[in-house]
Amino acid sequence: MAIAETIGISMGSAALLLGVVGLALEIQYRRQPGNNLEVTSGEWKLEKPDPNRYLLVGEVEFRNRTRSLEIILPQVEADVTLLSKGSLLGINYRTLVVPLHPDAPAREDGYWFAYIVKAGKKTRAKIIVEIQGAELEQLQTAWIRVNYLTYGPEGRIPKIYHALVPLQYPDTNIEPQWRSTPVAEVLPIKTHLLTHLDEPIEIVKRYVLPYAQKGDIVAIAESPVAIMQNRFIDPATIKPGFVAKRLCYYFMSTSSLATACGMQSLVDIVGPWRVVFAFIIGASAKVIFRRPGVFYELAGEQARLIDDVTGTLPPYDQFIVLGPENPQKVVEEIQRNTGISAAIVDVNDLKAVKILAATADVSQAFLEQALRNNPAGNADEQTPVVLIRPKTQG
Repeated sequence: MAIAETIGISMGSAALLLGVVGLALEIQYRRQPGNNLEVTSGEWKLEKPDPNRYLLVGEVEFRNRTRSLEIILPQVEADVTLLSKGSLLGINYRTLVVPLHPDAPAREDGYWFAYIVKAGKKTRAKIIVEIQGAELEQLQTAWIRVNYLTYGPEGRIPKIYHALVPLQYPDTNIEPQWRSTPVAEVLPIKTHLLTHLDEPIEIVKRYVLPYAQKGDIVAIAESPVAIMQNRFIDPATIKPGFVAKRLCYYFMSTSSLATACGMQSLVDIVGPWRVVFAFIIGASAKVIFRRPGVFYELAGEQARLIDDVTGTLPPYDQFIVLGPENPQKVVEEIQRNTGISAAIVDVNDLKAVKILAATADVSQAFLEQALRNNPAGNADEQTPVVLIRPKTQG
């Protein structure tokens, strides 16, 4: 403290000054974007040169979202998990990552050399998956994991981008079967495994319009809508904080908030203070007034809609799936583009029906009656869309 004393500053004042400077530096640090390299995927194409060989080709884009920082991309690799109706014995695959840099050609030996993505700039990579073997027609989905390293102001950080690509589609020659309820005829419609590459409007046009007529209503399950909106999270990317680690212990084991990562996904959406407030008031209401469910009322809609690991069908059982974003806008866009009334619903085998959103011409009471027996199912039926035809129409 000799320097501080020389210029006439007391030890206490110097400590305060250092604390203020340290706080200012910490605040400034938290505002920095760090290794903000956004990854998105474009179109994926599946080629079938012969029955025993598939070729899946797609591209991913790496975009530097910072305004002034360079981020180095020293390594990019791809791995694949295949989902099939049958055994994978005898089926082999290999992956190839080809850089598509705007200012540097790819090496012929396939080596990914460290590449600098300048501020506000981007680069791309082509992902090639070659699959060989017998009975490839049983394959359903390719789960591609793009493993990449970012090297920059935040250090050396490994990250993963997930792309799920359908390899097979339902046989359109098989007629779906209508089922009768007291108020309506309902038609569960099988689709391919819906992914972030799909859009709700296009799914309705492709799978529902061939069977629909005037007065029908299309109901879509909420988790597939969220998946199409890319609202699923790899738990490996979640860092549970103080609040999530402690509060998750107080939820039933069947709740999606009973794990640190599941709870942290809610904290990331609504903030820690709202979660803590909802927990305190909710716990008090449950203990003192015997009124359950107050936590979910106060914590927001997403608290009820989050599906933790195992909550959805494979391979999304490995992810945390959030609730859909702006479901009312989705159903209105479906009706505007297809002419069919629409709803987004959350239904289970316990006869619980929750209507997240519906077009103005749809009666929620009617929907609840029509869907009470959960015609879409909760297993691996892969029928996320249900067409509802009221019995009162002529």
